[in-house]
Amino acid sequence: MGLVFGDIGTSPIYTLTVIFLLVEPKFPNIIGVLSLILWTLVIVVTIQYAYLAMQLGYNGEGGTIVLRELLTPLLGSKKAVAGVGLLSIIGVSLMIGDCIITPAISILSAVEGFRYVPEYSHVGQDLLLLLAAVITIGLFYFQKKGSERVAAAFGPLMLVWFSVLLVSGLLSILSFPSILAAVNPLYGLQFLATHGFASLLVLSSIILCATGGEALFADMGHLGKEPIRRAWYVVFFALAISYLGQGAYLASHPGTRVVLFEMFFSQAPTLYIPFLLLAVAATVIASQAVISGIFSIVYQAINTHMLPLFRIKYTSSELRTQVYIDSVNWFLCIAVLFVLLTFQYSENLAGAYGLAVTGTMTITGILMTLIFFARRQYGRTLLAGMIIVVDMAFFLSTLLKIPHGAYWSLILAAIPFSLIMIYIHGQQRLYYSLHPMEKEDFLQKYQAAYHSLKKIRGTALFFARTIEHIPTYITNTIFQNNIIYEDNIVVSVNITEKPFGMRWWFDPPPAPGLRIFCIEYGYMQMIDLRTILKDAEIHEKAIFYGMEEIMTENILWKIFNAIKRLTPSFVQFYKLPANKIHGVITRIEM
Repeated sequence: MGLVFGDIGTSPIYTLTVIFLLVEPKFPNIIGVLSLILWTLVIVVTIQYAYLAMQLGYNGEGGTIVLRELLTPLLGSKKAVAGVGLLSIIGVSLMIGDCIITPAISILSAVEGFRYVPEYSHVGQDLLLLLAAVITIGLFYFQKKGSERVAAAFGPLMLVWFSVLLVSGLLSILSFPSILAAVNPLYGLQFLATHGFASLLVLSSIILCATGGEALFADMGHLGKEPIRRAWYVVFFALAISYLGQGAYLASHPGTRVVLFEMFFSQAPTLYIPFLLLAVAATVIASQAVISGIFSIVYQAINTHMLPLFRIKYTSSELRTQVYIDSVNWFLCIAVLFVLLTFQYSENLAGAYGLAVTGTMTITGILMTLIFFARRQYGRTLLAGMIIVVDMAFFLSTLLKIPHGAYWSLILAAIPFSLIMIYIHGQQRLYYSLHPMEKEDFLQKYQAAYHSLKKIRGTALFFARTIEHIPTYITNTIFQNNIIYEDNIVVSVNITEKPFGMRWWFDPPPAPGLRIFCIEYGYMQMIDLRTILKDAEIHEKAIFYGMEEIMTENILWKIFNAIKRLTPSFVQFYKLPANKIHGVITRIEM
């Protein structure tokens, strides 16, 4: 509850309020909207994420990149692989865009609740924005403590929050029990049928009740599948009762604006201030679900070469997928503060919210359906295909929000999308520009050099992904600079398609004084390279690695060069001993 359900758990603060700015709060409309909300929680969150998506994790790890890794081996053509890769990059980018808007709308909507306290009704929006900014900075500062500590601190608070939602909702339902008819899905379908184009506008706001649903899947690596599923059953019941209770209150008080706050104030005015403070705390926690999900996704992107090697802090000795990435954390913090200052009011943010969420949900649905179809699980394929129809309906409805602020979702998502695409294509262009030497040519020249040159005592390490194509820095070091040791070891470090597992071995020596040391580990695995070298009885005297000096007039490659310079190199990432490292620079025209 503390790590995963904060986002979806605070949606009752603003969902009905936003919807009934669009439609008149008449009883048939209230019943229809509540029916759509309840069945959105069932179809999108329970079936799509809690049931289908969470069956497709790797050792408990979930997310868009995991779906891509599962699907890629099942595809037959390179075009299909490229298409799925592009789709997954869009999904990751939209998730990051969603992560920026979620904390902003959650925190701001809660602090605006102070206006309903008579003593604070005169408080200006500037002061509320300042309070929201301070809370935001505190939230992101707390991230470095790690997921376990965050969950331990936030869990009890969220349990109290959901209990309050449940009790408050039940009290309201008891005064207007006919609201329970909303569990019938026919009322939701009738609402859509009778409201025409306006129903699309309503759908674009109804999806607010399910924002945070994607966190169930993305946060699997932090806590595991079963605890999240069990907690969701409790959370779902509390949310359903809260929405029904708000609907009951609205039906008997049609002039209500901010439904949850006004409903609670009418029930227990003396407890309103504690409730408001609890709501603020809950919205801070709401942001945690997407933030921890982003850390998981960025970590996966690093290990699958979609992003460069950011500095990673592992925050748990039990779950290696619990990570903290400092640069990502503070980028998100700055972006959230920017969004707060740009939109200023929560109702303005509601216009921007939803597009990234529905886009991510649709992509998840497509990838899931393709996986089930490739595995010939036709029952699940049919179910997932039906869910895509629902996802697409929500996605198309949120496109109507683009003129009203949703374009910011696309702008925010475009930043990580552009960086990922520039990095991937830059790495490919760089590889071909370096002109690696073929294995046979290298071995022929190496043997001549080994027998003719004076050798340095000890062992030298070089790094290459494969011995089949020798990097330029190795050939320059040995053949141009005449630096050759008695024992030369080419270390190949490769990440496998499996999430976990690690092994190392020596290949048969291809030439005198030349050995090949191979390391393989899962893309979710954390390894200590120095310990592996020690266990293999490698006592290196020098470690050589390649550095590229990129010369270019192309703006995209200038950005790529900046990314390379701002992120840790291979040897920094694996924390190799600085006193043994020698960087070999190769100048490249791009």
